[in-house]
Amino acid sequence: MVGWQPPKTLGRVVDSFVDRWKFRSFRQFVTLFLVGTSLTVAIAACSPGSDNTNTASNPSGSASPVADTQKKDVELTLVSFAVTKEAHDAIIPKFVEKWQKEHGQTVTFNRSYGGSGSQTRAVIDGLEADVVHLALALDTNKIAKAGLIEPGWEKEVPNNGTASKTVAVLVTREGNPKNIKSFEDLARDDVKWITADPKTSGIARWNFLALWNYKIKSGSDEKAAEQFITKAYNNVPILTKDARESTDTFAKQGQGDALINYENEIIVAQQKGEKVPYIVPDVNISIDNPVAVVDKNVDKHGTREVAQAFVEFLFTPEAQEAFGKAGFRPIDESVAKTKEFADKYQPVKELGSVEDYGGWNAVQKKFFEDGAFFDQMQASLKK
Repeated sequence: MVGWQPPKTLGRVVDSFVDRWKFRSFRQFVTLFLVGTSLTVAIAACSPGSDNTNTASNPSGSASPVADTQKKDVELTLVSFAVTKEAHDAIIPKFVEKWQKEHGQTVTFNRSYGGSGSQTRAVIDGLEADVVHLALALDTNKIAKAGLIEPGWEKEVPNNGTASKTVAVLVTREGNPKNIKSFEDLARDDVKWITADPKTSGIARWNFLALWNYKIKSGSDEKAAEQFITKAYNNVPILTKDARESTDTFAKQGQGDALINYENEIIVAQQKGEKVPYIVPDVNISIDNPVAVVDKNVDKHGTREVAQAFVEFLFTPEAQEAFGKAGFRPIDESVAKTKEFADKYQPVKELGSVEDYGGWNAVQKKFFEDGAFFDQMQASLKK
């Protein structure tokens, strides 16, 4: 109310009155009286009890219980890598129903799907994800390094943040004319195979690590593993930009005798009626897909409670069943051992992990940084 002035009409009334009575002190009294009256009205109008939206449906003038208890709807943005879409399509309605029942609040999701690397860059560049579900922890760590996710994110939920997992499989031509049985066959002189470039594709890094893990777990030392990897990649006619392009190169363009792909993508394709012959090598790598709350964004949006609850929901048996039906191997052992999924997923004799090789930061530095092993190998193949 600083700088408030009596209305001009009131001022004119006072002046007229004063001119008539010629009484200066009385004019001061009347002015102060009017100021006081106006202030009283203004303060009453600003008081909480006068909120028309709360009292319109309540003649007594007390606040409406419905308005007090009604919760504002929440909107979450989920950014994920492409092949999780089918699983999320089944999981999200279950979470929304559960949250509505327990909290009386409606949650809606904005969803973005794409290559894990491109999704990571989009979040760093400003796509305001509340939750990210990516192909590898390396991508989540990049977002953390950009200051959007707090360090230690993997310890905030079970299983080091891994909400879904799959393995690498070898897709062959119908009838498998080259009799490809394991990763070892990719280094044969008569075999050509397709993969994306690990410098640009997350799944391609997993493909590379699957071959490295195969050789190491089979008893070879690192020198022999390097020689095997080099010989195998010499049989790749083209390194595609991403996994989708590598699949198109193999399936639509007819290049190569084999393709490395995620098991879950092949299972989904088969569920849709496509005939895709494939082999699950019995020495394999666990392709772990982490989920994390994007701390900076949920604090900005005021969505931390719901975002954290959704992330935790992904680890429940109910959500893991949905992942299992969408081609991902359930991480919940009680779910994985049910007949439905025990019959669906071929056992792997020797299953390695990226942690066996120091985690993704170590693997990235050793193999994929500029000038590291992969670049050196590629340079030698061009000579």
